[in-house]
Parts: sequence; C-alpha cells; structure tokens
Amino acid sequence: MPAGGPPVPAAASGTVVVDVGPLEPAQVLAVARGGARVELSAQARDAVARTRRVVEALADDPLPHYGISTGFGALATVHIGADRRAALQASLIRSHAAGSGPAVEREVVRALMLLRLSTLATGRTGVRLETALAYAALLNAGISPVVPEYGSLGCSGDLAPLAAAALALIGEGEVIDAAGGRRPAVEALSAAGLAPVVLAEKEGLALINGTDGMLGMLVLALADLDLLLDAADLAAALSVEALLGTDRVFAADLQALRPHPGQARSAGRIAAALAGSPMVASHAGPEDPRVQDAYSLRCAPAVHGAARDTVAHARLVAERELASAVDNPVVLRDGRVESNGNFHGAPVAAVLDFLAISVADVAGIAERRTDRMLDATRSHGLPPFLAHEVGVDSGLMIAQYTQAGIVSELKRLAVPASVDSIPSSAMQEDHVSMGWHAARKLRRAVDGLRRVIAIEILTAARALDLRQPLQPGPVTGAVRDAVRAVVPGPGPDRHLAPEIDAVVGLLAAGAITAAAGLD
Repeated sequence: MPAGGPPVPAAASGTVVVDVGPLEPAQVLAVARGGARVELSAQARDAVARTRRVVEALADDPLPHYGISTGFGALATVHIGADRRAALQASLIRSHAAGSGPAVEREVVRALMLLRLSTLATGRTGVRLETALAYAALLNAGISPVVPEYGSLGCSGDLAPLAAAALALIGEGEVIDAAGGRRPAVEALSAAGLAPVVLAEKEGLALINGTDGMLGMLVLALADLDLLLDAADLAAALSVEALLGTDRVFAADLQALRPHPGQARSAGRIAAALAGSPMVASHAGPEDPRVQDAYSLRCAPAVHGAARDTVAHARLVAERELASAVDNPVVLRDGRVESNGNFHGAPVAAVLDFLAISVADVAGIAERRTDRMLDATRSHGLPPFLAHEVGVDSGLMIAQYTQAGIVSELKRLAVPASVDSIPSSAMQEDHVSMGWHAARKLRRAVDGLRRVIAIEILTAARALDLRQPLQPGPVTGAVRDAVRAVVPGPGPDRHLAPEIDAVVGLLAAGAITAAAGLD
C-alpha cells in the first residue's frame, strides 16, 4: 500500500526529543516519514530510572506481582521464580510475535516504535533506562522490524505488531535495514554497532502493551486527510468552473445559516478558489436559465465539511492518546503498581472507522462531479467523455470507471471494524477493539481517496482547457497549470494510467495545494 502523505516537517532533518509529556503529531511525522533521530530528555531518563527501582523492589517481594513475577493473560496466576524471569520475558516476546502476512509500511513501524518509546519515557512502565535507550537506538540506526499485516486484535493494544518490534530489540526475527534490505535482526544490530537486549522483569509487557500501531496510523492518516480535504475543495472548484456552475451558493452568509465549522471552511475554500474567475462571470447574468446546480456541486461544502469536522474530532482523540501512558500494569507516582484496562483500543478504533466513512463520502461526491463532466447531456457543451475525436477516442471514459471501482471499494472499507469483537486468551480478553484492522483499512481508504481526487482534478483540468477561450480564475488556473506540468493537455487518446499516477504524486507531495497558495 503506498505510503503517500504530506511533505515532512522541517523538524525531520533534526532530532525529536522524547520527554515525559506527549509527542506532537509533527514529531511523529518527522520520525515516521522523515527519518528524524530521537533522544530521551534528561527528565525522561530520570523518570525511567526512578520507576525501575520500584519494579526491582517488587521483583524481590515473595508476593506475586503481575508481569513481574507471574505469567501473563490467562496465565497470570502462575508464579515465576527469579531464575526464570529473563526466560519469561523472552518467551513473551517470541510467542506474541505471531503475526502473519506481508510486512506493513516502514513509516507505520517507525511511528509505532516512536509512540512506544514515548510511553516508556513517561516513567510509568518500569523498564530499565538501558532498554529504553536501546529501543531509541533502533530508530536512530534506521532499523525497522518486519511487522506482519495480521495479528493484532487491538486489545491488549497491538500485541503482535509491538512484539515483532521488540523481537528485533532482542536480536531475533527480521528487519529492514537503513539501506532497505531485509535481513536477520542480529546481523543488522551488529552492523549498526548495537547489541541485543536481555530483557528483565516487566520489560516484555512494557514493550508490547499499547495502542501504538493504531495510533501511529491515525496520526499519519490525519496528516494525509488535511491535505486531501483541501485538495477536494480545489477539485470541486475546478469542477464547478468546468460545468459552468455558480459560486453564489458558497457565500458566507448562506453557509452561516448552518454553522458547522467544517462546512464553513470548505465553502470558504471553494469560494476563494473561484474568486475572479472569468469562466464563472461569463454566465452569471440573468440570461442563465439554470435555477440551481446539481447536489454534487452545491452541496460539496456539506459533504467535505462533515469530513473536516470528523477529522477535528479524530484529532482530539489522537491528542488525548498521545498524552496517554498505555501499559499494564502501570507504576503510579506513589509507587503502586496497578492493573488497568487503558490498553483497550476502543477510543482510537471508533474514530478510525468514523474517518473511513467520511473518506467514502468525499470520494463518492467527487466521482459524481467527474461523471457529470464526461456526460454530454449534463456537461453544458463539453464533448462526450472529453474525447478529442468523438467515436474514435474514448477520452476519459475509463478513468471514471477507475474512480467508480475505487468508490465502491471505499464503501466496503467504511464498514466499521470496531463493532466486531472476537474473544481470545481463554476468555480473559473477551472483548477487543479491532483498532489495528480499522487503521489498516483507513490507510487503504486514504490511498483510494487520493486517487479519486486525482482523477477529478485530471478531468476538470481537461474540461477547463476545452472551454477556451474562456479562462479559469487565478487559483483554479494555477492548479490546472500544476497538472499541465506533469500531464499534457487535451488530444488524441494516450496511455492514461501514468497520467493519473502523476496527479496522484502531485497530491501526495502537496503540490496541488501549494499551487493554489493554500496555507
């Protein structure tokens, strides 16, 4: 699955300092997509060392303490002697690294690892400082553990994916090294001057009990959607222009009658993109017989805006999760070690599913606008399918088929994963979140939305050219020109797939929104 995504923040060229407090989304992007280095702050180092002393004291206690001197999950009642606890931690990692399927993307693994390191840095997990530093060293060496697609139920967090990452820390399993080669972890560690870690009490649990995989994918998706929703507004503006639609419905006073912030923002974006358009002005007089445009044009702010508001809610959840210390058990500030259920992925899973619904809706309305431009009975004078020689050429007919196929798949991907639950661990984990699955399908959905928007922009750019001598406005014209930098204008049929991918690339790089001058 293509990673895509916006340009990496400038911080990516430097170092992200992991403190006891929450990471910022931009820091996650810098490490995940930009390869930024990480280091633990002095405060984090002190917090980790201080909490470790609590765990070591409990390790000497004759009374059992979960995760320190007991087994795990349904085996929590089994007491483990001091001489077998190192073996217990290694066995936990090996057994829980039970994923299957193709490896997930490098950016996902790096996000997952950074977020786990952030929780370790809170001083609530009880790991040794040298273990946390060794985990950071994996990131800094560019070593990405091979994390299989399947294995997580989202409770207790993303066990199998995190165990795959921890497996590399102990010198086992496979990794992708800094050069992009797949090799045994022990070889990659040696080549980077790193030694495998021998885990001590509690450390196995601390490395795998978290929502880091699903949260990392949420943060990445939110960054992608910020760009794509701006691009969707631009695509709608191009389509309104190409279809000789009106810009009056996007006026602020009309939008204020329904005060959803996302709708107001999208309407403002579309109106600004159409400002000064000779094409809109050409049919703005009373001689225009049309009373109103189709829903896919005049209702674009409602659909795009609903997605924006969903993104805003999801961002709030992500920020709360970034500020969380997710582990079980946790070491509290007063020295108590308590079991909890904070690892359950329900809050994250729900918004991942919510976003997939909005993605499908935005893609669906974009496909409808595209179809109108290709249908001579509804396009107000454009040639059928925007073909050069009608009958000989098919124009962009099959590009819309591609859109339609993606939109159909996006509807299936919008079916929520978080309403499902499959009991596991001998009914100890009898309700799970499926948050990892919600995140995986959202990544696929975001990629699909990018392709749908690319096809609408490609289509609208050709339609604008075919309206000459009428000219687009300054903003829409700049977007059309950005497309023309990578895709030729109208002409006889040619291989379309590379042209679609070229516009997909512009969207992924942020070049479309940059051309429009959007902040």
